[in-house]
Amino acid sequence: MPDASREPIGPSPRPRGASRLAELIARLRAFGRRHRALIAVVGSLATAAVLAFLLAGRADEFEAALSAASASVLAATVLLQVIGLLARSEAWHLTIEAAGGSVERRILYRASSMQVVGSVINTQLGVAARIAALRRSSPEVSPQVPTLIAAEFPILAVEGMLAALGSFTLIAPLGLPWWVPVIILAVVGAASAGLRQLALRKGRELWSGLAVLRRLGHGSRVIGFVLVAVFAQIFRNWLLLHAVGVDASFFDAIAVLIALAALAQLPVGPSVGAAASVLILGRDGVAAAAAAGVLMTVTGTVGGLCFAAWAGADWLWSLSRRAALRRARARAPRSR
Repeated sequence: MPDASREPIGPSPRPRGASRLAELIARLRAFGRRHRALIAVVGSLATAAVLAFLLAGRADEFEAALSAASASVLAATVLLQVIGLLARSEAWHLTIEAAGGSVERRILYRASSMQVVGSVINTQLGVAARIAALRRSSPEVSPQVPTLIAAEFPILAVEGMLAALGSFTLIAPLGLPWWVPVIILAVVGAASAGLRQLALRKGRELWSGLAVLRRLGHGSRVIGFVLVAVFAQIFRNWLLLHAVGVDASFFDAIAVLIALAALAQLPVGPSVGAAASVLILGRDGVAAAAAAGVLMTVTGTVGGLCFAAWAGADWLWSLSRRAALRRARARAPRSR
């Protein structure tokens, strides 16, 4: 007979506080999944309201800063945005190729352009739109969805490491302690090392998306293209900040890009550029910083739409070419 005086063997029950916290987190996640559109709208409106409050009484300064940017600077920043999108698309092409996909480059670029539309609302939505477009256009030669999702992580790891290396630029604008960037770099470095270990595993579709990390040549090229994309964004920020009259350094442009990438994960909508600029450089003038942020959003959207317009035109050209080939085959005399 078991001794009734002894405690039962098995996992100890959770404390009530921990179980309530876990239940609250689960409810919040479920609410977020059910009401994503509502959260995005509310977040966008709230961010716009905060910016409007900060710009109250500074409308003339804001308009003057916007008009200070010349057409040549705006055209250059749009071009830099297109270069960044092309470089990141090529990095994605390398990860897909390493994962076993054989998608034609122009078809993959067309799918990559779909991210532009979704990213206006939310970054995750843009990635989902890009993956869905690739699977819809080339289901036979593109990897499965789990592999495509994993293929995003090598690019994100490089971007995360660059952001961690540049996180020291946030110390002065945000008043962070000096050791915060050290912790960020350590965490990102550990995550990258763990990603490398997962890449060495085989047998699952998810791990095959990390195959680019097993190849030194492909991995170096991915890093190179991501560097081109990131520095194109940094130079775009720097040009626009100076165009509106903000005396920003190159490090300030890096800090704005890091803040923009971080805020883009939240439901702030198209106001993310202005919010990031005001957060980093608002101390030097809210109106000019907000104007630079608005121009970042506008030129980024225009550059993305140029990329999407090329993709649409290329798709129509491909359709017309296939139709012409079918007509030529139909007219050709049949051999007896």
